[in-house]
Amino acid sequence: MSQAEAAAPAAPTLPPGPGLPMLAQTLLWMFRPLPFMERCRARYGDVFTVRLPLSGGGVVNVCDPRLLRTVFGDRGDRLRAGEANIVLKPVLGSHSVLLLDGPDHMRQRRLMLPSFHGERMQRYGPLIAAITARRVEEWPSGRAFPLRPQFQDITLDVILRAVFGLDEGERLVHLRSALESLLASGRNRLAMLPPLQRDLGGLSPWGRLMRRRAACDELLYAEIRRRRAAPDLADRDDVLSLLLLARDEEGRAMTDVELRDELITLLLAGHETTATSLAWLFELLLHEPAAMRRLEEEVLDGSGTAWLDACITESMRLRPVVPVVARHLTEPLELGGWRLPAGSYIAPNIVLTHRRADTYPEPLRFRPERFVDSRVDSFAWLPFGGGIRRCLGAAFATFEMRAVAPEVIRRVRLRAASPRPAAIRRRGITLVPAGGARVIAERR
Repeated sequence: MSQAEAAAPAAPTLPPGPGLPMLAQTLLWMFRPLPFMERCRARYGDVFTVRLPLSGGGVVNVCDPRLLRTVFGDRGDRLRAGEANIVLKPVLGSHSVLLLDGPDHMRQRRLMLPSFHGERMQRYGPLIAAITARRVEEWPSGRAFPLRPQFQDITLDVILRAVFGLDEGERLVHLRSALESLLASGRNRLAMLPPLQRDLGGLSPWGRLMRRRAACDELLYAEIRRRRAAPDLADRDDVLSLLLLARDEEGRAMTDVELRDELITLLLAGHETTATSLAWLFELLLHEPAAMRRLEEEVLDGSGTAWLDACITESMRLRPVVPVVARHLTEPLELGGWRLPAGSYIAPNIVLTHRRADTYPEPLRFRPERFVDSRVDSFAWLPFGGGIRRCLGAAFATFEMRAVAPEVIRRVRLRAASPRPAAIRRRGITLVPAGGARVIAERR
């Protein structure tokens, strides 16, 4: 071998992975995600390739925090999250912060971020508590019911009131109905497959999605126009009003189309995900009686939130709602001894990273004490992703969980409807408790 050949970089190639046909891997990824991922890591290590449609043939899964520093440390020049999320465009629209890359992404992020931090967010506490109290009073007593839909009602109410800024009334009822219909259509996997995105009338998944999106958009644009003209706009503290007032470095405001896309993004990213996180929190606690008793004591005697915070952090580690995120590689990248080719997809595997025994001893056990008086590693605890693409609503979602959970505990005593923990099921891009986390409630 010549010196030139020895100095030349290795040809780009994908790490090893299962040799099953793409269809078989896709079905396992969709319907048996955790066993499939675990088997892949056991056989191929912390970097492995899964063959999926819409990925150019390979999705490189990474579950080593040291390597994830490289992935999440990228500023979006080589690793494009927006391009990797393009499947969400039919629902979110092309101006969603989840679908943008580069300067456009940073502009939208800077405009939106102030609405979810500091004193502004704290103002939503009493509203979230009041919404929770009202909804919990409607829960059945003495018979089993699924928690997740109940928490979806709460988190959607929070979105409509705190984010969209709607008061109780006819407009809220109409928009709630339209948004629920849009979300229901957006969960249909058939509507998300490009080959099936043909409008064959209202009975086809794609046709139904487009009609529901149009009905929802009509109400959203009307609300945006109404809010722009509101004489008290500058005095309001809902997120929509704050976004209407936001200006970028050149003094430009968001357009109506940008506002519509970001509102839908906030709905999709902050409604069902937070509801599912709350359902997992109680599902795990109710099968660990000592942990639940300790939380009830903390809440009922008002001794602080240290144990609640630890329980939330541990539940999101053990049951992350989103198992992976994705990046589209625009040029070759050295990672973990591999030279990955441009055009491939890299997937920081959140659920496998959270299950590393070297980071979390007894990783499959619910042990909130591991997070008492300790900080999380931002590359080993990833329920909100990481880097410049970390979820904008992370602080709001955590704040909402800290407000909702104590309100539930103060009003009802819960017990699991089954002695067996709920299995993990995939629903769209999320992992949810099978059966919705069924419980039995008794009034306190």
